[in-house]
Amino acid sequence: MSVQRIEDDWQMKAECRGPQAVVFFPPSQFERKEDKLQRENRAKEICTECSVRTDCLDYALSIREPHGIWGGLNELERKALLTQHAV
Repeated sequence: MSVQRIEDDWQMKAECRGPQAVVFFPPSQFERKEDKLQRENRAKEICTECSVRTDCLDYALSIREPHGIWGGLNELERKALLTQHAV
């Protein structure tokens, strides 16, 4: 039996679940800048259709997630958002 926390229920509704999840995180090997931009843009497109995008972004910001696309933002964009709110 699997136990899931109630606050993580949004993850079950996320558009990024399944085979397309690979575009949300960098590969384990080197990634060219052009490939990174293309991968991130594809992930962000998926995020625009997601009903739990805000929950996802809130989660990533709350744990200071250092990798991947969460809530339509990459790690640098999330860091900038946190910096803006800290001021």
